[in-house]
Amino acid sequence: MRTFAGISELEEAVGTHLGYSDWLQVTQGQVDRFAAATGDHQWIHVDEQRAANGPFGTTIAHGFLTVSLIPPLVWQVYKVDGLTMSINYGSEKVRFPSVVRVGSRLRAGVELRELTTGASGTRCRTRITIERAGSDKPACVAETLSLLVP
Repeated sequence: MRTFAGISELEEAVGTHLGYSDWLQVTQGQVDRFAAATGDHQWIHVDEQRAANGPFGTTIAHGFLTVSLIPPLVWQVYKVDGLTMSINYGSEKVRFPSVVRVGSRLRAGVELRELTTGASGTRCRTRITIERAGSDKPACVAETLSLLVP
C-alpha cells in the first residue's frame, strides 16, 4: 500500500500507476447476495444448473458487482493521510471487456489520472483496471472520481 502524506504529495503522483490490490476470489455466495440486494436474479448469475449449459459454462458475476468491488480493492492500493473524508463522486466511464465467471480471481490496478481542486475539496480521477487471473482481457475498466476533503 502506498501512503501519501496529503493531497500535495498525491499531486506528485499524477500520471503514474499506483499499484495493485491483492487477488480476490468471486464466490457464488457473493453473487447470490448481490442478486438479493439488487433484485437482479437473472439465471446467468444465480441458476448454477442452467448456467452450466449456458454461454459461459457457469454462473457469472453481475457487472455492477464487479464495480462494487472497486472501493475495497482500491483501499488496498493507496491512501491519503490528513483527510476528513473521501467520498465517491461518480464514474466517467465503465466498460466490461470480459465476464467474471464465479470462482475467478480479480485484482485492481490503479492509475492516478488527474487532481482538480475546487471549493468543496479535490476531485481525484483514477483509472481502475480490474484484471482476471488467467485472462488477457480485463473484467472491468472504470474511470472513477473521488472527492478528497482535507
